[in-house]
Amino acid sequence: MIGRRVMRPREQVEDLVRTAILTNELAPGERLPSEAELARQFDVSRTTVREALRALHSEGLIRKTPGAGGGSFVQSVDHNSLGALLQGSVHTLLRMGSVDFEEVALVRQYLEVPAARLAAVNRSAQDIEELETILRAQKHASVDDPGVSDLDARFHAAIAKASGNRVLASLVHALHRETEPVHYLDLSPNVGRDTVRQHQAIVTAIRTQDPDAADKAIVTHLTYLREHISYAPM
Repeated sequence: MIGRRVMRPREQVEDLVRTAILTNELAPGERLPSEAELARQFDVSRTTVREALRALHSEGLIRKTPGAGGGSFVQSVDHNSLGALLQGSVHTLLRMGSVDFEEVALVRQYLEVPAARLAAVNRSAQDIEELETILRAQKHASVDDPGVSDLDARFHAAIAKASGNRVLASLVHALHRETEPVHYLDLSPNVGRDTVRQHQAIVTAIRTQDPDAADKAIVTHLTYLREHISYAPM
């Protein structure tokens, strides 16, 4: 088969800006062009640019400063860039056929279980606030909303971040972004509602600091995802 997943405009912008940062074409502390200017340069909408910058911010590659003289600035590359580098490498391996989708997805699932357990032990009030903010957005999003996939990636990344292990968080973030489980789901309204309920159970377990419940909730969720995958890229 010659078919393969085509990168969306947001992903293309995200990938090009990420590469410019990691190759030092954009230096630490350097201010990025405005959203309007980036939209002009990439010939995409400002919404597309905004979504790409949001993803780069969640990876720790840029920081956003509000107010006059603010904008998006390149962060110094640290442990947060590990995920971006890994994602790029995994993406290349998948495209070359050196590894397959199921192998990457299985490793991600193995890592997400201990991440959820650790999150239940180490989470902060800020971590809970972030998870609940994402969960509220998921509850109000329809299954055909283009932002559903990004919300799901942010949710799982937030769990890994709450684990307190920065390397584990980088690995989960990278592998989740590359396999994007929701992107390959048979995402009917029923599946969407079930997924949100499962996310709620995970958040509840983490909030109450119950690692066994977090383990059970994340395993239930990941098993459910595997059962509802409609296709995987070749």
